Amino acid sequence: MDRLEIFGGQRLEGRVPIAGAKNAALPLMAAALLTDDPLQLTNVPALADIRSMAALLEALGLEIAHEEQAGRLRLVAREITCRHAPYDLVRKMRASILVLGPLLARTGEARVALPGGCAIGPRPIDLHLEGLAALGAEITLEHGDVIARAPRGLQGARVVLPKVSVGATENLMMAAVLAKGTTTIENAAREPEVVDLGKALIGMGAAIAGLGSDQITITGRDRLAGSEHAVIADRIEASSYAVAAAITGGDLLLEGAEPHSMDAVIAFLRAAGATVVEEGDGLRVSRDPASPIRPVNIVTQPYPGFPTDMQAQAMALMAIAEGACVITEAIFENRFMHVLELVRLGADITVTGASAVVRGVDRLVGAPVMATDLRASMSLVLAGLAAEGRTTINRVYHLDRGYARIEDKLGAVGARIRRLKS
Repeated sequence: MDRLEIFGGQRLEGRVPIAGAKNAALPLMAAALLTDDPLQLTNVPALADIRSMAALLEALGLEIAHEEQAGRLRLVAREITCRHAPYDLVRKMRASILVLGPLLARTGEARVALPGGCAIGPRPIDLHLEGLAALGAEITLEHGDVIARAPRGLQGARVVLPKVSVGATENLMMAAVLAKGTTTIENAAREPEVVDLGKALIGMGAAIAGLGSDQITITGRDRLAGSEHAVIADRIEASSYAVAAAITGGDLLLEGAEPHSMDAVIAFLRAAGATVVEEGDGLRVSRDPASPIRPVNIVTQPYPGFPTDMQAQAMALMAIAEGACVITEAIFENRFMHVLELVRLGADITVTGASAVVRGVDRLVGAPVMATDLRASMSLVLAGLAAEGRTTINRVYHLDRGYARIEDKLGAVGARIRRLKS
C-alpha cells in the first residue's frame, strides 16, 4: 500500500484548485439510472470512489464514457441489464446504496448488497428502507442483500425521517421522481449536495420544490430526460485546504471554492485566528505565523452546522492552539479513531464518550502514523504539515477516496510531501 511522507514546518502559499464534490457526484451518477437518455456530468473529481461507482453502474448495464482528467462523465442507461448490485462492488463504499432508489423506481425491482465504507461507526440504512416502504416498496433482507420490489410502481406518500440523513433524502428523492402522485419528505437533509442532486433532477424534467429546506415536495413524472450538469465544488476539500493554510501560518487562494456552503467552517477558522475573505471565484485563507491559534469549541451537526466530515481536520488545528477546547461528535459515535494517531505526533487529547478535550501543545513532532478513514487521513496530513521532522502516513488509499492528487496540490504550494509506492 502507498504511503505519504511529509517533512513539516513549511509555510504554504499559492493557489489550490478545488475539485468537484465527491458527495455530490456519486448520487448524480446514480441518477443516470432514472432515464434511458444520456446524462452528462462535468467537474467530476478524479477519485477512487468515482471509479468504484462507475464500475457498479456498468455492471447494471450502463454505458459510461469517462474522461477522468477532463472531469467529464457520460452515462447512458438505455437498458438495465442487471438489477443486482453485488457485495464485491458495493463493499468499497457506502454510497453504493444510492442505486437502490433509482433502480427500484425505473425497473420495479432492485437487489443491493448491504454497503461497506469507512469504519466510523454504525450508519444503518433503515431510514432508506423505511422511506421506500412508505412509497409502497416491499423490502426483504436475504443473504446480506436488500431486496426491494414494487411490481405496480411506487406511490407518492408523506415520509417523515426520524433524523436527518443525507443518503436517505437522496435515495427517496430519486425514487419519488418516478412515483405516481406527490411525495413529501419531512426533516429532509439540507446539504448543498442534496440541493445539487435536486437541481440536476429538475434539469432532467423532475418537479421538485423546497430544495435547501427541511421539507421537499416531489411530484412524480412518467419519465425523465437526459441532461447536462456541472458538479458543485467540494466544500470539504476546500475546508481541508483552508485548515492547511491556517495550521502552517500560510496564505492560500482556494480557486473555485463556494464560500456560501462553508459558513460554519469559515466561522470556526476566523474564531481560531485565521483571515478568510472571498476573492474572485474563490476564497483566500491566511494566518500570520506570529499570531497564536485560538481554541474553539465545536459540536458537529447536520448542515448548516459544523460538518462531521471536518471534525478530524479541525482537531488537528486545535492540537496546536494556545489553550484547550472541547470537540463533540454528535453525528457518528466512532469518529475519534484519529485521536490515537494525533497523540503519536505529540497532541494532548482525551476522549470521554462523544467528546474530546484538546489541550494545545507548543509543537507536534513527526512520527509514523496510520490512517483509519478518509477524513482521519486528512487530519494526519494536516498535522504532518505542522509537525517538526518527518511524518509517514500509512494506508493512504483512504485518502485517495476523497482527495485527488493531494501530494501534487500541496507540493505546488510549498509542502515537502511525496508518495512512496509499495
